[in-house]
Amino acid sequence: MSDITFYTNPMSRGRIARWMLEETGAPYRTEVLDYGPAMKTPAYRALNPMGKVPTVVHGEVVVTECAAICAYLADAFPEAALAPEPGSDARGAYYRWLFFAAGPVEAAVTAASFGFDTKDEQAYGRAGWGNLETVTDTLEGLLSDGRPYLLGDRFSAVDVYLGSQIAWGRQFGTLPDRTAFAPYIARIMGREAAVRAQDMDNALMPQQDEG
Repeated sequence: MSDITFYTNPMSRGRIARWMLEETGAPYRTEVLDYGPAMKTPAYRALNPMGKVPTVVHGEVVVTECAAICAYLADAFPEAALAPEPGSDARGAYYRWLFFAAGPVEAAVTAASFGFDTKDEQAYGRAGWGNLETVTDTLEGLLSDGRPYLLGDRFSAVDVYLGSQIAWGRQFGTLPDRTAFAPYIARIMGREAAVRAQDMDNALMPQQDEG
């Protein structure tokens, strides 16, 4: 029996957590929650007070927020080699880009989707995320040297989390295009664990009526 329970919805950021779980190879049990009352019950809000998904429960440990879930699972299952060794130079880059994704990338894309972007200098200085153009340029710079993964030659949890944001941003048009993005997206989304996770979530999607 698995001691991991994964609360998700296939139309959510839970897809990122699913992919991370598949990369670890650890067994887990999935609980699919519909949007609305199912996510707002007292029992579920005792786990995630935000009433959102995903949530991962590992034994007695409750983890919410996709970046935290990815970082936690990488440490909980070190045999999967999804995080650099603590104290290494690569560990610093690992934290840097995980938090860049959870902060500036998430905020810039969300703000722009609501029609708010920080074009002028004063707004740029006040917003922790700068603006969407600079965030996109930063991601382009990270990949422009032809590295296969965000930390270099090694795939990591950063590719699951930040890589998903790049892929979704291009799929839905919320992130401007850059020439370095397409080959990177194809590389990470072609991984066996990524394909498995996508197939699992796609199978849970609501059936659309025909006609």
